[in-house]
Amino acid sequence: MNVLAINGSPRKQWNTATLLNKALEGASSQGAETELIHLYDLNFKGCTSCFACKLKNGESYGRCGFKDELSPLLDHIGNVDALILGSPIYFGTVTGEMRSFIERLAFPYLVYDTDHSSLFSKQLPVGFIYTMGANESFMKYLSIDKHIELNEMFLSRLFGLSESLVVTDTYQFDDYSKYVSSFNVEEKTKRRKEVFPIDCEKAFELGVRFTKKN
Repeated sequence: MNVLAINGSPRKQWNTATLLNKALEGASSQGAETELIHLYDLNFKGCTSCFACKLKNGESYGRCGFKDELSPLLDHIGNVDALILGSPIYFGTVTGEMRSFIERLAFPYLVYDTDHSSLFSKQLPVGFIYTMGANESFMKYLSIDKHIELNEMFLSRLFGLSESLVVTDTYQFDDYSKYVSSFNVEEKTKRRKEVFPIDCEKAFELGVRFTKKN
């Protein structure tokens, strides 16, 4: 059993990365081999609309034909048993790197038929961990929850199964006194101490569950 996690945050030791590592700990506790990749370590682009992945009898039909540092990772995903993505929310959506990655990962498998069927060869459980400084009510005000639902729908259709873990009102700065913000620091600190450990437990449990999906 191989479980791969992909961090779409530029921060390698903060909220998103911490939760992804907890998920991998959960998978590892069940005997799975695990790996964490940081997208910001790779030099790559999003979809270039070359449509090589849709070309009849083309060499790259059903897979991304653009070659860069993301290509080996896309090939590797075909060999894993579960995939866990993670991204903070920036301006109401995932980071640019994560969005570009999803375009390159998912679009080649989408068939332009009436059922929007998938060319992916097996069921691949895909988890998605979202983190954001916004609280739950502001998340819904910005319709971020709709964006999350849309991602889950596409990933489920293409890979067979998807579930999300949404972590809100996260702690953003090491020292809030150094930055201009209107956040209630006491409330943020309290939530970091009391709620974030619970979120980490949920991530761990997600990792455990994903070893049992196949």
